[in-house]
Amino acid sequence: MKSSYDFQCNLAQTLNIIGDKWTLLVLHRIYNNKSTFKELQQDLKPIPTNILSDRIKALEKHELIISVLYNEHPPRYKYRVTEKGRDFRHVFNAMILWANKYLDMCSKTVRHHQCEGEVDIRYYCADCDEYVEDLIVK
Repeated sequence: MKSSYDFQCNLAQTLNIIGDKWTLLVLHRIYNNKSTFKELQQDLKPIPTNILSDRIKALEKHELIISVLYNEHPPRYKYRVTEKGRDFRHVFNAMILWANKYLDMCSKTVRHHQCEGEVDIRYYCADCDEYVEDLIVK
């Protein structure tokens, strides 16, 4: 049985969903148009098929992806990211920026589509109508 964090904490509860080895990578690949089991397996070469199947089921259970039947005999599915899953792009982008800044073997960055300039993450307060640096988590 999978161990989980049993306390109220945003980070702990999120890790209960995506904290297993491979889960984030599976979600990221589906987000980037690897939509079939075979494509996922090929793109994530060392992942065992039972683990890939388990991670897909967990992502479906938590409504980050949905499966769409595209072949009845034998049954074959394509996986699509839901709106809830698409919102995870912010987490992916933050991780990419952090890794590019602090880790040696990382070369990807996040760029503005229009001008190809590098972007950074900023927090915006809608109440004050301004970008803020002094954050608190309550």
